[in-house]
Amino acid sequence: THSQRSQHRIMEVWKRCTAVCFDVDSTVCQDEAIDRLAEHCGVGPEVKAWTAKAMGGAIGYRESLTARLDIMKPSLANVEKCVSDPPQLTPGITELVAALHAKGVKVYLVTGGFHRIVVPVAEALGISTDNIFANRLQFDEAGVYTGFDEEAHTSRTNGKPKVVAELKTRPGHEVVAMVGDGATDMEARPPADVFVGFGGNAVREKVKAGADWFVMDFAELISSL
Repeated sequence: THSQRSQHRIMEVWKRCTAVCFDVDSTVCQDEAIDRLAEHCGVGPEVKAWTAKAMGGAIGYRESLTARLDIMKPSLANVEKCVSDPPQLTPGITELVAALHAKGVKVYLVTGGFHRIVVPVAEALGISTDNIFANRLQFDEAGVYTGFDEEAHTSRTNGKPKVVAELKTRPGHEVVAMVGDGATDMEARPPADVFVGFGGNAVREKVKAGADWFVMDFAELISSL
């Protein structure tokens, strides 16, 4: 059938990938780090509501990021507390990243989350911190929040396609997959050659309907390498 043929073609693209970009929150990790940071700042429920709106694709990413950070105004101390929480890795991700690395595939973490909080995740998975595309929070000398780097691709609506487009200009990045749970991940294809929707932590109907391939478990991606 046509759908079987197209599924076969998608799996062929996955096998040929020379680089794979993973979203972090609710994909590589089981939770949303911005919600965890909000808990440390004492404004958990307010921020969670905005996160749900952003992930469902109801509002622009820059707008939701600005709104959430304005509610939280996270201090450097709040962020450091969040960094000290061990990453809640999704089952199977360690094995999947190891299998990709063993094939010589380059692995990136591409997230609207915060660079400092993603570093321990990269370290736990053996991913170079140079391969993180994330937002950078800014603080004054006293550790008071002053804003975020507005030049970062990931701080913008449609930021993930810009990251993938940039990667595709590099040698050895001819075939790129994006793997993630959210609407912002799905936006990355094109330029990504394939978008794998991941529903192991949160199923978003828009993503399930629009993904080239939708999986509930990373084991499915490992067995298809």
